[in-house]
Amino acid sequence: MNKYGAEFLGTFWLVLGGCGSAVLAAAFPNVGIGLHGVSLAFGLTVLTMAFAIGHISGCHLNPAVSVGLWAGGRFPASQLLPYIVAQVLGAAVAGAVLYTIASGAAGFDVSRGFASNGYGAHSPGGYSMLAALVCEVVMTMFFLIVILGATDKRAPAGFAPIAIGLALTLIHLISIPVTNTSVNPARSTGVALFVGGWAIEQLWLFWVAPIVGAVIGAATYRAVAGEAH
Repeated sequence: MNKYGAEFLGTFWLVLGGCGSAVLAAAFPNVGIGLHGVSLAFGLTVLTMAFAIGHISGCHLNPAVSVGLWAGGRFPASQLLPYIVAQVLGAAVAGAVLYTIASGAAGFDVSRGFASNGYGAHSPGGYSMLAALVCEVVMTMFFLIVILGATDKRAPAGFAPIAIGLALTLIHLISIPVTNTSVNPARSTGVALFVGGWAIEQLWLFWVAPIVGAVIGAATYRAVAGEAH
């Protein structure tokens, strides 16, 4: 239960910190943090939680990461479902806290997106469903390659959280214009629940693409690195 509690708290922090920066601070008058700040915020949530709970649960914070680690031979199938449930619950509670905070400002309108992921008319840059699908698969694939490589026993010890956090920052710098960046089904679900409508209708892509990308990333790393370490 300690592992599941850690995953709940870690995913809560990821969604509150990452999506919170997008909703509350990205375009704040005069001192908005913009795309660069939001990208860094997502990376910092993973980096800080990796140091805080990595020794408890492994700090997955993401159903796609859990599936990818299982595919890479690093995680038992018996714990997949409990981990995913804990992650989605943490994301949903974070979404509720963020909604409570954001709705305290005059003029708040959840229909503007609430940091939800989308494609087509709901993509920040108007990118198609195919573009969004390819982007999410490829970004998650490389995220898993970085995770598996940085946590390999042959890698320099103690630096994995930094590499993984910076990888997530880079992923956001690349793909926010395309999908608002998911690479994490729990993160997508946590805010989509409060937007409803189109966000729920398009949520399937942000479950399917990251999980497919994670499995491809795990297979690719195993092919390059050899047996799981």
